[in-house]
This record gives sequence, structure tokens and C-alpha cells, in this order.
Amino acid sequence: MGLKDTFLGWPVVKQLTGTDPLGRGLAAQSDQSAALRPRTATADRVVQSICPYCAVGCGQRVFVKDEKVVQIEGDPDSPVSRGRLCPKGSASEQFVNGPRRVTTVRYRRAHGTEWEDLPLERAMDMIVDRVLDTRERTWQSEFEGKRVNRTLGFASLGGATLDNEENYLIKKLFTALGAIQVENQARI
Repeated sequence: MGLKDTFLGWPVVKQLTGTDPLGRGLAAQSDQSAALRPRTATADRVVQSICPYCAVGCGQRVFVKDEKVVQIEGDPDSPVSRGRLCPKGSASEQFVNGPRRVTTVRYRRAHGTEWEDLPLERAMDMIVDRVLDTRERTWQSEFEGKRVNRTLGFASLGGATLDNEENYLIKKLFTALGAIQVENQARI
């Protein structure tokens, strides 16, 4: 490639000598940018989903290639968001592919200083054992002569990402366990 060819490839020269005098199209495009293709074009399939950030429930289109998420965009067919996503929802692809994403259950023993990885099944069994043990130790059948059938040993505090259906199920679960302290930070 000669010096003349190098000069002809410069954006200003392409702009002045080509068909794009305003420099808004081909004159401003490099060979590298011309070769770029959207990540969505390489996807094997598209899966409809819902944004996990809040209880609004914006629709998402998840583009998958080789069983890995390559892009997440708003779903134009969603009656809730009509293809739009807030900045958090637009960046939710990082939930899946972020290099700092924790993909294991992390546990630190009582008085311990180091975290260890646990299999999900073991962590769930530990939670169940602790809930049942706490319920058994703190169960009250009566209080001041009245039947109460409750425990004050644990409570539930939900967050804004829970929708009505999830809150309903959590309330049912904790009520069935005997908890009376069931709250949500998004109840206003």
C-alpha cells in the first residue's frame, strides 16, 4: 500500500473526494467499523424474559449463542415496557456475563475469617435446618392466655424487585411457618 493509497483512506480525503461531502456516512466509516456486526445477528435463538431489577416487569429479549447470553434488549412486544428498558435493565446482560459475578454459594462459618464455596443443595439444607430449628425453639402456642401459634424467631423482609405474586407466595410461606413479622420495603 503506497503513500497515495494511505492518503485516500483518510476520512477527510474520502469526505472531500467521495459522494459524502458532509461526512455522515461512508466517509466517516473505517474498514474496521464497516466490518462490525451486531451481537444480535450472531444469536442462535431469542428468549423472552422479564427484567429482574424491579417489580415493573419490563419485557426483555435475551439473545443466546452457544447457550451463552450475548445481548439483552427491550422486548417491543411487551405491553409493560413496549421495547424500552431503563439504564439498569439495559445493562442486565452484565448480570450473566460480568467477570465479578458470583456463581457459587459463599459461606463464612461462625467466627471464621475466610469464605468457602458450598454446593447449592448443601446451602439450602442448612437454611431449612436453621429455619426449622429456630421455629421449634421459639414456637409460642399461647401468649397471655390466648392461642397464638406463632414464632418471633425469624421474619421476612422483601424488596422492591418482588412482584405481587412473589410477595403473595412469600407471605403464605412465612405465615404457614408461623412468622408474623412479614414486611416489604416497597409497601408504600
